[in-house]
Amino acid sequence: MRFWRAVARMSFVLHHNATTPVLPEVLEAMMPYLTTEWGNPSSAYKFGAKLKLAIETAREQVAELIGAHPMDVIFTLCATASNNAAIVAALKANPGKRHIVTSQVEHSSVLNQCMALEKEGYRVTYLPVDRDGLLKLADLEAAIAEETAVVSLMWANNETGVLFPVDRIAEICRSRGVLYHCDAVQAAGKVEIDVRKVPADYLSLTGHKFHAPKGIGALYVRRKSPFSPLVHGGHQERNRRGGTESVPLTVDMRKGGDIADASSVAA
Repeated sequence: MRFWRAVARMSFVLHHNATTPVLPEVLEAMMPYLTTEWGNPSSAYKFGAKLKLAIETAREQVAELIGAHPMDVIFTLCATASNNAAIVAALKANPGKRHIVTSQVEHSSVLNQCMALEKEGYRVTYLPVDRDGLLKLADLEAAIAEETAVVSLMWANNETGVLFPVDRIAEICRSRGVLYHCDAVQAAGKVEIDVRKVPADYLSLTGHKFHAPKGIGALYVRRKSPFSPLVHGGHQERNRRGGTESVPLTVDMRKGGDIADASSVAA
């Protein structure tokens, strides 16, 4: 019986690593924007335009979670969209550089994108990890070449929980003049994230890892780091991501970020 209780507890932990339930207070924060406050925040008329304030308040909270300026946070559909947008933006900024460095244990949204880019003629180096899931920084330094456009290495592994030395990775990339994208999806709310200490150019988040619903993510883009939209449309997100904003999900990412921020501080 004790064994099966332990198995049940482990299953619960693993479920929370894959996704988290929407907490009652998060659902409560969403409800007004599904009922009475249903306007389009991109509208010029008052009923819709006033919802911009809710989005900007959410942006401030998500920015606070990672030590960023709110203007450097873009709301996206999910972590996959954030990861794809960051890597594509880095490649577009350096069309003459067609080399990407990542690891063999990245999330599928990075690995599958890299494999797709290989079919377009890009060269990708997939760094190995040791039996403990750790990355050798010497391998990273050796892999970066003159034609390297971007390094994409995660903060925390989604299967093993292993933490990569992101501060050193960021330093190496900066010293070599290479853009660095960090998938921090599994780290948010579990460890302290401060982009002032870890100078990544791009950093991906998703709400459903810290009690917001699925369908909302964020991408931090460091000031002066190159960025071009992956999704073209209207003028949403300061022209950095087209598409009508989902106010309920954005507000819930704010509430989830607030809870995650408190949890990481307490830890």
